[in-house]
Amino acid sequence: MDLFGKTDKTPPTAGAPTDEQNLSAKKKKYAGALEAAGKNQVRLQNVHWENGKILIRGEAPSEDAKNKVWDAVKAVNGGASPQDATIEITVAKGQGGAVGGAQAPSRTYTVQAGDTLSKISKQFYGDGNDYMKIFNANKDKLKDPDKIQPGQQLTIPPKS
Repeated sequence: MDLFGKTDKTPPTAGAPTDEQNLSAKKKKYAGALEAAGKNQVRLQNVHWENGKILIRGEAPSEDAKNKVWDAVKAVNGGASPQDATIEITVAKGQGGAVGGAQAPSRTYTVQAGDTLSKISKQFYGDGNDYMKIFNANKDKLKDPDKIQPGQQLTIPPKS
């Protein structure tokens, strides 16, 4: 009530969504990826709102488990890497790899529109500067690291 006994009938203005509301919405969007993490024994360390994006950080027991989470993330985004999320899944040291110093097997990856070798390297190795590993493993298909085409099947060598 104001000084003259009248009540203010103006409804409160709706503000921008809170971080909590944004996080809740993104958790719903990425529910499939979070479910894949649980099914594949990925230990989630963080799921929170940071820098205007959902941050999902975890540790997978194997490269295969990590890849299944990434497949679920990409399924949400039509095969593309997310623009509204930061996903950091590492593989537990000493887990998922072959015993006795043998290297893990290579994977294949289908190039999507907008991909670069640097972007693919960042996804698989956590460092975009490792793109030459992918280029060198695919010299039979690629002549220039700057010229990849959607639909190409690339061999992704194990992280060394």
